[in-house]
Amino acid sequence: MASRLWLWLYFCFTITAAVTRAQNTTDPAEVSVINAMFNQWGISESSVTERGWNISGNPCTGPAVDSSDFNSFGYNPGIKCDCNIPNSTTCHITRLRVIAMDAVGPIPEGLWTLTYLTDLQLAQNYLTGPLSPSIGNLTRMQYMNLGINALSGQVPPELGQLTDLRLLTLGTNNFTGSLPSELGNFRRLEELFIDSAGVSGTIPPTFAKLQNLRTVWASDNNFTGRIPDFIGNWSRLQSLRFEGNSFEGSIPPSFSRLASLQELRISGLSNGTLDFIKGLRSLSVLALRNSRISGSIPNDIGEYENLTQVDLSFNNLSGEIPRGLFNLSQLSFLFLGNNSLNGTLPDAKSTTLGSIDLSYNQLSGTLPSWTNDPTIQINIVVNNFTLTGLGNRGLPSGLNCLQRDFLCDTRSPINSSIGINCGGPPITSSNQIVYEGDNETIGPALYYLTGSERTWGVSNVGLRGLRGLSDIPKYINSTQRQITNTSDSELFQSARLSAGSLRYYRLGLENGSYTVNLKFAELVIEDGPTWRSLGRRVFDIYIEGNRVFQDFDIKREAGGASFSPVTREVIVEVINNYLEVHLLWSGKGTCCAPNQGTFGPLISAISVTPNFIPSMSNNPPSNNKKSNTGLIVGIVVPIAAVSFLTLLALYYKICQRRKRKENYDNYDEAEFLGIEARPYTFSYEDLRDATDDFSPANKLGEGGFGPVYKGTLADGRVIAVKQLSIASHQGRSQFEAEIATISAVQHRNLVKLYGCCIDGDRRLLVYEYLENNSLDHALFGSKKLSLTWSTRFDICLGIARGLSYLHEESRVRIIHRDVKSSNVLLDSDMKPKISDFGLAKLYDDKKTHLSTRIAGTFGYLAPEYAMWGHLTEKADVFSFGVVALEIISGRPNSDLNLEDEKIYLLGWAWKLHEANRELELVDEELSEFDETEVKRVMRVALLCTQSSITQRPSMSRVVAMLSGDIEVSGVITRPEYLTCFEFDDSTTFKSTTPTSMLSSSSRHDSSSMLHTIM
Repeated sequence: MASRLWLWLYFCFTITAAVTRAQNTTDPAEVSVINAMFNQWGISESSVTERGWNISGNPCTGPAVDSSDFNSFGYNPGIKCDCNIPNSTTCHITRLRVIAMDAVGPIPEGLWTLTYLTDLQLAQNYLTGPLSPSIGNLTRMQYMNLGINALSGQVPPELGQLTDLRLLTLGTNNFTGSLPSELGNFRRLEELFIDSAGVSGTIPPTFAKLQNLRTVWASDNNFTGRIPDFIGNWSRLQSLRFEGNSFEGSIPPSFSRLASLQELRISGLSNGTLDFIKGLRSLSVLALRNSRISGSIPNDIGEYENLTQVDLSFNNLSGEIPRGLFNLSQLSFLFLGNNSLNGTLPDAKSTTLGSIDLSYNQLSGTLPSWTNDPTIQINIVVNNFTLTGLGNRGLPSGLNCLQRDFLCDTRSPINSSIGINCGGPPITSSNQIVYEGDNETIGPALYYLTGSERTWGVSNVGLRGLRGLSDIPKYINSTQRQITNTSDSELFQSARLSAGSLRYYRLGLENGSYTVNLKFAELVIEDGPTWRSLGRRVFDIYIEGNRVFQDFDIKREAGGASFSPVTREVIVEVINNYLEVHLLWSGKGTCCAPNQGTFGPLISAISVTPNFIPSMSNNPPSNNKKSNTGLIVGIVVPIAAVSFLTLLALYYKICQRRKRKENYDNYDEAEFLGIEARPYTFSYEDLRDATDDFSPANKLGEGGFGPVYKGTLADGRVIAVKQLSIASHQGRSQFEAEIATISAVQHRNLVKLYGCCIDGDRRLLVYEYLENNSLDHALFGSKKLSLTWSTRFDICLGIARGLSYLHEESRVRIIHRDVKSSNVLLDSDMKPKISDFGLAKLYDDKKTHLSTRIAGTFGYLAPEYAMWGHLTEKADVFSFGVVALEIISGRPNSDLNLEDEKIYLLGWAWKLHEANRELELVDEELSEFDETEVKRVMRVALLCTQSSITQRPSMSRVVAMLSGDIEVSGVITRPEYLTCFEFDDSTTFKSTTPTSMLSSSSRHDSSSMLHTIM
C-alpha cells in the first residue's frame, strides 16, 4: 500500500514539473522576434545576460518572471513575461524596455507581432523610419514611449486602435502631417507627450473625448487654428504645455473651468487677457510668455496661494503690479519684463521670492529697502526709477546707465567698437580684435555692467525649471574640443546660454554705421546617430529692436554639425549712442535632449566694428580737473609728512626708484622692437633674491640657451628663471625670439611668460614653474614617472592642441621649430605646456615655405627642413609625430643600447606597423591601455612623419583625429627617408640608390642628414 502511494506521489510530481516547464517556456515566435530585433539594433547578448535574462535560449527566466522592478534604472534592456495567461501553454512577453541604448535603425515589423505587450519603452534611441500601420495589432498596450528618436512619416491612424492606452509619448521625433482623428479613441489616456514631434495642423475635434487626460505636453509643433474650447472640459487636467506653436486668437474662456490645473505654459498667441484664470486656484506654474496679452494683472492674484512661478513677460500688460503678488508665500520666481507696467514697487515682499524680472517696463519711483538684499536677483533695467542716494546697495553697479534711453555717455561718446568673448576669458582674435572676457556668474534675473570703462553690459532673464524643479544653473558652457574650420577656435570653445532672454549692450558708441559680427557653435547637442544629437536649439535674434534672424538654429546653420563655427554679420545704424543685441527664446525647439533644460539662446562671441573712420579710439575723455587734483595732493602730502619715519620711508622709496631707473636706462630698446605686447620687466635683484642668488640647489637644468633655476617671488609666485649665457650670441637672438613669440600668444597648452630682465649684458626670462618638469624626464629620465595610458593620451592631445593654436588660431602664425619631449613641460595635473620658443619663426600663411638656416634637435627634424632648409608648419607636425611615438613607447627617438633594428624609434615603429604588430611598441610598464586609442595615436604619428609635407595632416586635423571626431584618414606609406637606406649597423648606412646619381659630397650629406632625421 505504501509503495503504491509513493508511486502515485512521484507520478503527480512528474506531471506538475512537466506542466511548470511547459508554462515557463517562452513562445518561440517571440524569442525569434527579440533575437532579430536586438541583433538589428546592435544590442549585444552580454548586455542582456548582465541583467539576468537571455535572448538566445528562454528569455522568460530570472528577473523576467520574478518580482524585480521593471522600471528599475539598472534593468535595461529588460523584459517581463506572463506565464499564466489563460488558454496558453507558453510564456508571453508583456513588457519590453530598451532606453537610452542608442539603438539605430527602423523598428522591425516583427515587433508588432508581440501582441501580448502592455508596456513598450523605446525612448532615447536613434530609431528611424515610419511607424508601421501594424502598430494597431498591439491592442493590449497601456504604456507606449517612443520619445526622443528620429521616427518620421505620418502618425498612422491605426494607432487609434490601442484603446487601452494610458500613456503615449511621441515627443522629439520627425513626424509630419496632422494628428489622425482616430487618436480620439484613447478614452483611458491620462498622459500625452507630443512636444517637438513635428506634427502640424489643427487639433482634431475627436480629442474632446479624452476626458481622462491629466498631462498634455504639445509644445514646439506647428499646430494652427484656435486653441480648442473643449479643452475646458478636461476636468482632470493638471499640466498643459502649448509653447512655440502657431495658434491664433486667445486662450478660451472655458479654461476657467480647469480647477485641477497646476501648470499652464502657452506662448505665441495673438491676443487675449488674463480674465480666464479666475477659477484656476490650483495653479502652481503660470507661464504665458510672448502672447500679446493685454489689460492688467488681476487684483486678486495674491489669493492664488499655490503659485510658485509666474512668467507673464513679453506681453502688453499695463497698469500697476498688484501688491499681493509680491506677498505670495510660495512664489519663488516672478517674470514680468517687457510689458507696459507702471507705478512703484511694493514696500515688502515674501521671503520666498528670490528671482524677479521687471525689466523693460515704465516703473518709476525709488527702490524699496528689500532690493538691497544681496541674496535676491532682481532685473530692473530700462525703467524710470529714481536712483539717487542708492549707496552701497546689493544691486549690481551701473543700473543708472541701464535705465530707459541709456543716458550714460550719450552726449560725449567714447567708444567705436567692442569685442566680447561670451562665456569665456579675454582673447585677441586672428584679425587683431580684442575680445573682452564675459565669464561672470549670472542667474535667472540678473544684469551687470562691465568692461574697462563699464560701457558694456549683459541682461539675462529665464528659468530652466522643469516638472516643478528649481532652475538648472547652467549659463556658461565650454568644451576642450577643437573647433575646426576657423582660425579662432578658442572663441567658439565657450558660450553664454540663457533660458529665455539674453541681451548685450554697448554704451557710449559714436553714432554711425556698424558691422555686428555674431559667432555661434553648438556645444551641448551632440553629433552622430545618437539620441544626444536629436535636440534642436531655436531662438530669434534682434539688433536695435529689429528681428534680423527668426527661428535661428545653430546646428542647422552649420549644415547639421555641432562643434562647428557659424558666423553672421548685420549692418546696423546707431543713432542714440548705444547698441543692443537681443537673443530671445520664443518657445520653439526641443526642451530635453540631450539634457533636461537644453533650450534657449547660445552665443559664443560678439564684435562690433565701425564702417566709418571714428573720431575716438575707445578711450575715456581726459579729465584735467582730476589731474590737477592729483598734482595738488602730490605736493601737499610730502610737505605734511614731517615724521622722521615717513621721511625715511620716502627716502627708501626714492632710492629704489632711482635704482630701477638706472636698470631701465640700461635696457637695450632694440630688444623690444617689433614686439607688440611688451613684457613685464623684473629687476635683476628681485630674481637673484628669488633664486637664492642662483643657487646650484635651485638649478632645474640647462640647455643651449643657458641654465634654468627655480625661484619664489616676494608675492609668493613660484617661477622658473631661464638665464642667458653671457657669451652666447645665439642665445641673445633666441632671447629676442622667445619674448616676441610668447608675448603674442596665450593658450592653456603653452607655457606662460611672466616677464623678463635685461640688466647690462644679463638676459633672463621668467616663466611659470611647472612641478613635473619636462616630458622627457617623465617618460625616460632617471626619475621617470609612472604615467598611465590615459595620462599619456591626454598629454599627446594637449601638445597637439597647443601646436594647432600656434599654426592656425593665434593672431600671429608661429612655427615652433624645436618640438621635442624636453620642450614639453608638465604641470601638477600632468597637463602639457609647450615651452622654449627660442627657435620659433613667425610666418605668413600665404607663403608656401620659409627658407632658413637649419635649427632644431637631431631626431625630430623633418626631412625637407634638415636637407634643404625648407620650413613650414609641417616641420612641427613631423616633430609631433616623433614625440607621439615616444609617448607610446616610453623611450627616446634613438637609443644605441638597443638591438640594431630598434635603435631608431621611427624605423622600428614602421617595421611593427608593416607587420601588423603595432602594440609591441607600447611601453612595457603599461599594464593596461586602450588598444584602439594606441593604434589611433600610432597611425596619426605615422601620418605626421610622412616624407611629403602634403601627406602630413594639419595640426587641427591631428586634434580631430586623436579626439575621434574624424577618422584617421590619409594614405600611410613607408617614407622615402626609410626606404632609400638600409642599416648595416648602428653607425653606418647602406644606400640602395645608385652611386652614380650622387656626388661624393652629396652622398655624405644625404647620409648625415638622414642620421639627423632619425
